[in-house]
Amino acid sequence: MGRSYRDAGVDVEEARRAVELIGQAAASTATPSVLGGVGGFGSLFRLDPSPYPDPVLVASTDGVGTKLKVAIALERHDSIGVDLVNHCINDIAVQGADPLFFLDYLAVGRLRAEVASEIVQGVAHACAAAGIALVGGETAEMPDVYDGDDYDLAGFIVGVVARRDVIDGRGVRAGDALIGLPSSGLHTNGYSLVRKVLSEGEWRRPTPDGDRMIGDVLLEPHRSYLDDIRLLRRAMRDAGGDALAFAHITGGGWIDNIPRTLPAGLGVEVETGSWKVPWIFSIIQERGDIADDEMVRTFNLGIGLTLVVHPEHADAALSAVPDAVRVGTVVPVEADAPRVAFL
Repeated sequence: MGRSYRDAGVDVEEARRAVELIGQAAASTATPSVLGGVGGFGSLFRLDPSPYPDPVLVASTDGVGTKLKVAIALERHDSIGVDLVNHCINDIAVQGADPLFFLDYLAVGRLRAEVASEIVQGVAHACAAAGIALVGGETAEMPDVYDGDDYDLAGFIVGVVARRDVIDGRGVRAGDALIGLPSSGLHTNGYSLVRKVLSEGEWRRPTPDGDRMIGDVLLEPHRSYLDDIRLLRRAMRDAGGDALAFAHITGGGWIDNIPRTLPAGLGVEVETGSWKVPWIFSIIQERGDIADDEMVRTFNLGIGLTLVVHPEHADAALSAVPDAVRVGTVVPVEADAPRVAFL
């Protein structure tokens, strides 16, 4: 008897089961703009441009990184899709875009339909919460690339914004206020370092308050700031202004992300102690003997989104979102000077 695809490590029947389960999750997110449903070679989406004069499409793609290793070790796959969707939503929302639809890509070493379904159900749950459609995706079984139960997960998002409403930071000036919104934890960054500092055995130990395991804290889903950004922009407009710049604090931490939103010649002074840094970051820093400079370049330290507004609009911003805090000020900087300074 000749060899089969299954002999090579690819189980076509399990793939069919996975597609059936995943299709049910995707179908639950359908909006009236989705044409044809899931299952075609391409996904059909009808864009209604009427709410967006001179519409601009905004697209982004990202992954979850090595946070996946924590989920795999703890056999907790229900929230990792939420991480993926919310990270991608934030990346386009900070430019003013409303998300339209999402696609995912799941690559596995050994396909287990129930695990794949659990992952994609998390994706679908986050899409539904944001009111966007999961219009399609791909699941690939690649035993020669991924070992055993290892997998990788990536997402692709498309949104739209009226050109006049694009947030690009060009209105930022020295003296403007820097507002921060708390993160829900580490979000999806720094896990390669965390896994070097905190062993897998420690993930199963109780937290200082004893309510959960350390692993539960590490797997806390990435917060979506979509509704917060909408509330903030509405409050700014009611106050006679607008949000000037948003930064999603992801890979590169504070040091790399905030400057991406500022005009040349401007930076920020961050007031250390203006917000409470969650205890998990202190444990990571102490266990790893990690320098402060490395911490602010790697982690969000409890602030997942920053906003710049003119100082006269700061109170309106702080009132719009209850957990927002003022964390710093925009300042002029020399060309060769650091653009983020902690005081």
